[in-house]
Amino acid sequence: MNVTPLVDVVLVLLIIFMVVAPLLVKQFHLLLPPEAKADVATPPPEDDAQIVLRLAADGTIRINRDIVSREALPDRLRRMFAAKVDDIVFFDAEPGANYGEAVALMDTARGAGALTVAVVTAAPAP
Repeated sequence: MNVTPLVDVVLVLLIIFMVVAPLLVKQFHLLLPPEAKADVATPPPEDDAQIVLRLAADGTIRINRDIVSREALPDRLRRMFAAKVDDIVFFDAEPGANYGEAVALMDTARGAGALTVAVVTAAPAP
């Protein structure tokens, strides 16, 4: 009985496992901020309000609470970014809003100077 083919197959499998084994090791580095103390509460700064861009299901566009037309949106965002230190826009769309319009609004915000467009995933507390 010849065992040479069996040894060849076992060696090939060994080489395959040796090549694949390092790829299976996945590392996920996570840097957590230090734990905040519950007894010390710092209020947010009053002069630096957040910019929240909202799209309603009927197509109405709002910046914070003000209704803005699609044409006036880029200029309005540029003026707001000029008065702020960080160029962050929080984007919120109602569930029935048009997906294409939502993507177009996020692109418009990026084009107007937003460095970060953060998508709101939970309803704000009343």
